[in-house]
Amino acid sequence: MARNAEKAMTALARFRQAQLEEGKVKERRPFLASECSDLPKAEKWRRQIISEISKKVAQIQNAGLGEFRIRDLNDEINKLLREKRHWEVRIKELGGPDYGRFGPRMLDHEGKEVPGNRGYKYFGAARELPGVRELFEKEPAPALRKTRAELMKDVDAEYYGYRDEDDGMLLPLETQHEKQAVLEALQRWRAEESGLGGEKQQQAEEEENIYTVHNEKPDEEESRDEQEGEDGGLSFIAHVPVPSQKEVEEALVRRKKMELLQRYASETLQAQSQEARTLLGL
Repeated sequence: MARNAEKAMTALARFRQAQLEEGKVKERRPFLASECSDLPKAEKWRRQIISEISKKVAQIQNAGLGEFRIRDLNDEINKLLREKRHWEVRIKELGGPDYGRFGPRMLDHEGKEVPGNRGYKYFGAARELPGVRELFEKEPAPALRKTRAELMKDVDAEYYGYRDEDDGMLLPLETQHEKQAVLEALQRWRAEESGLGGEKQQQAEEEENIYTVHNEKPDEEESRDEQEGEDGGLSFIAHVPVPSQKEVEEALVRRKKMELLQRYASETLQAQSQEARTLLGL
């Protein structure tokens, strides 16, 4: 007890006590707003916080402070903003005005409202920090799709190609290409005709009448009915007259006529036909 009494009687302690009695000592702001029960003092602490916010907002405008210092200042400003809201709520509880409803908007140095009305906010150079700039970039508005009526406004005769010849350049080009195409087609046809003519002539020379009888004098070795040919096949020699191709065709025609007459003609007509063939020697 003696030690405490001695401390209280020192010159510094007596000087501080005198200042407190006179009200000259600077009072410290309470840590919690709920600790203040005096409305004028609550208004005073609110104004003090606003003053500190203004100073720090002015400092954060300097982009040369560095990224870490700018981030620290921005965090301090947001902390003071939360504290200001606590004091505004306390002022409302003590019967004061509702600053949260009627208070002025927070603006930056350009006079624009600080983005982010709720939550964490960015001030000054903090808005240009890496990763923050993308938050404030607005996405481009999607392109408006044209309606069907707007699209049909541009549809006319030129859209369908009816006025392509009006420039005077398309028709001469088409005529030139048409003549070239006709000439190429004609040359191609002549080449094909000349090639086909040679092939037909060669085929006509190579054709052999299968009914032609070669009257060659047989040798002793060829007296047999079947002999081997040069290509290893069998060749036949006829010893009786063989009818020609024309005779075979005429015989087939006569046979077909007879079948038709027997099927469709009457007996009288058949008798007359037979008599006519007899007179003609057929």
